[in-house]
This record gives sequence, structure tokens and C-alpha cells, in this order.
Amino acid sequence: MKRFASLAVMASLILAPQHALAWGATGHRIVGEAAIRALPDDVPAFLRTPQAAFEVGELSREPDRSKGSGKIHDHDRDAGHFVDLDEAGKLLGGPNFLPLPPTRAEYEAGLRAHNLDGWKAGYLQYSIIDRWQQLASDFAYWRVLTAAEANPAWAENRAWFSADRIRREALILKTLGELSHFVGDGSQPLHVSTHYNGWGDYPNPKGYSTARLHGPFEGDLVLATVKAAAVAAQVAPLRLCACAPEQRTVDYLLATNRLVEPFYEMEKAGGLAQGDPRGTAFATRQLAAGTSEFRDIIVEAWRASATRSVGWRPVQVIDVVAGRTNPYRNLYGID
Repeated sequence: MKRFASLAVMASLILAPQHALAWGATGHRIVGEAAIRALPDDVPAFLRTPQAAFEVGELSREPDRSKGSGKIHDHDRDAGHFVDLDEAGKLLGGPNFLPLPPTRAEYEAGLRAHNLDGWKAGYLQYSIIDRWQQLASDFAYWRVLTAAEANPAWAENRAWFSADRIRREALILKTLGELSHFVGDGSQPLHVSTHYNGWGDYPNPKGYSTARLHGPFEGDLVLATVKAAAVAAQVAPLRLCACAPEQRTVDYLLATNRLVEPFYEMEKAGGLAQGDPRGTAFATRQLAAGTSEFRDIIVEAWRASATRSVGWRPVQVIDVVAGRTNPYRNLYGID
């Protein structure tokens, strides 16, 4: 039977030598838009609009659209879209994925002990955590600027607070787009596996495909058969984990990794054949999982921002919101 893989052989050959782009423009746009549309009411109103959903959907593609900017740019960033886990929970057969080293430097040190590095093994987990931390910081600045703009005692600097809030809202949309992209990557099983584009040069007793399945699955099949409404219909209820973002991120990626073999079993049974509904159903479920996770961690970042500090010298969000501290000099710059 004709397969989606046959539709994109030439396209797959020109992709980066290790990993293809994740989901393609269609999938990433769906995740970004659907998550914003599913936000609860306690998130700022400027995000709960059709325009914000549209913007985040478009910006969610930017980490892929920036590829080709140059050798230094691409080499440094490409590995941030994946992490290569094997069946034993190891990174390319080297160090254990868990426990997660608290910094990229420590992660790299562990990989070097096995003659590996993050550019081979990938560092998607850190991409997600980095953008989540930035989002929480962005939200904290927004809280402070909104409170300061509304405080009549600080009206002298209201115009600056207002302008900086508008700048911060643009930055929040950009950060959301980037976070959406990496969370979306993390819902694609082939982005969290050593078997990222066919089973590869590994023991293969079950005879799983060694064809280049990555691009045809996440790109051609999604574009041709997955509907945004079907993804939105499968978005899960809000789930807050009351845990560190590091823990939530590794749990999310490991849950996706557990679907690698089911994906290859589905493909072996003909699930990616043109017209077979199983491939579409699998992609729809995973895009919904990515959408749910993205929505959930936005809410967690928003709530975490209430207890943060911003500016230099740092001022606490709670003190500005309560009207105890005028943040102007701390935000504009004390130098």
C-alpha cells in the first residue's frame, strides 16, 4: 500500500542529519492556538483572546523557521529540539536520563564521561524548562507593571509603566511561542527516542521499520489528515502537579517516550498507510497531549509569578501589588 513515507522521501533527505523538524508548521500551530484557547479565566485577559491565540500559533513555529540562520546559530540550537532516550532510560546508551542534572553544565559533564555531548544526545528537557522559567519571569514583570500603572500614587511614571507593560506583553507572546514549540516537540515520540527516524542500527527482534518515518508522520500525515477541532476536543482538563517544573518536564518526556514502541507497532501493522485512521488518531492524541501540557504549564508559570522578584535591585511582586514599593527605579534602572 502506498504510505505517507513515500510522499516525502526527498524532503526527508534534506533534513538535518540527526533529527527532522517536529510536527511541521501545522502541528505546532495547532498546539499553540488550542492551548491559548483553553486557558482558564485567572490568566491575564490579554492572553484569552482570539488574536493572542493566533499570535502564539504563528510564533510557535519560529524555532524551526529560524533554522538556516548560520552554522553557529544552528549547531548550538538544533539539539534543543530532541533528547535521545533508549529503552533502558539512558542517553544514547550513556548516562541515565534521571536524575536530571540541575544545570546544562552538569548535564554536559555527565555526557562527556561517556564520550557524548548534548549536541549528540539532545537537550529538549532544558529547552522546556528554560522557556518556562522565562515565562514565569515575564509574568512577574507584567504583574508589577500592571499594578504600578494603576496606582495613582505613582502617576508621575504611569506613561513609562504603560509603555513597558505593552513591551512585556509582546515578549510574553514570544516566550509563549517558543515554549509551545518545545512542549510540542516533547509530545512527538520520535523526538524523545534513539529510534527517531526508523528503528536504526539497534537490536530489532520485532522487525520494526528502518525507513525514514519521522518527517512523513509529523509533517505529511498531520497536514493531510489531522484537524484542529479534533485535537481541541481531546485536550484534557487542567492538571496542576504542585511540583517543580524540572520534575514535571521529565515526567512528560518519559510519558511520551513510552509511546515509541507502540508507534512502531502501529506502523508495522499498516497504521501509516494512506487512508488508515490509526496514524491520524495517534498524531491527534499526541498533539492534544502537547496542547494540554502547554496549557497547564502556562497556568503554573502565571501562578508561580506572584511570588517572584523582578528588577535591579530586586523588588518583590507582592510588595508592588500591595502598593508598598514603587518599582520605577528598579525597573527603569539604577545602574
